[in-house]
Amino acid sequence: MIAIPAIDLREGACVQLVGGSYEAERVRVKDPLDALKQWLTLGFRTFHVVDLDAALGKGSNAGVVERLVSHAPGLTFTVGGGVRDASRVEAVLAGGASSVVVGTRAIEDLAWLTEVSERFPGRVVVAADVRGREVVTRGWTSGSSRDIRDVLSSLEPLPLGGLLVTAVHKEGQLGGVDLPLMEEVARSSPHRLYASGGVTTLEDLRALSKVGAAGAVVGMALYTGRLDARSVAREFTS
Repeated sequence: MIAIPAIDLREGACVQLVGGSYEAERVRVKDPLDALKQWLTLGFRTFHVVDLDAALGKGSNAGVVERLVSHAPGLTFTVGGGVRDASRVEAVLAGGASSVVVGTRAIEDLAWLTEVSERFPGRVVVAADVRGREVVTRGWTSGSSRDIRDVLSSLEPLPLGGLLVTAVHKEGQLGGVDLPLMEEVARSSPHRLYASGGVTTLEDLRALSKVGAAGAVVGMALYTGRLDARSVAREFTS
């Protein structure tokens, strides 16, 4: 399993939010490229970039994403946030991202997801953002009334690059991961699991690895120093 630093973009900056709340911003790095460079010096080579403004329909950080993805050769980026049409999927991948993360429309429109995943096999990752057991959409602001198990079943036959499952109720709170949720997903889905939300300790990462996660997205714990980034990179980079 690999650890993947999160680079969440808001108003051109790199931020970390508590519990997914846009009113509870705890960390802000003015230039996201500074964050990327910091993680690079420690040995990370895979990154998860999210345009939070695009996810909420409040703007775009496309230029910032382009700067990050083009910074250095040989890096791996998954990019998401407000990707809701095929042209944007194509643009993200053409811009250098290894995979594109789709959430809201993927959950709400299975026919569309089927089309784009078959057009770009292995390069579309579905974001299943979960609060409790309900999958939520639109930047975590809307409930879908769908249980995670139902969503996993509908995604099973598609040629996806993986599932990014975020435990929203754990996000940014430094209280540990929802291990039962992640274990259930890893056990019941054929797709690679990328776990997110609440990673706080090396033990959290080891537990996720043990239940079968392919990767873990880490944000708040790295940015606040709660996790020693050098130790994480040493143990959880490929």
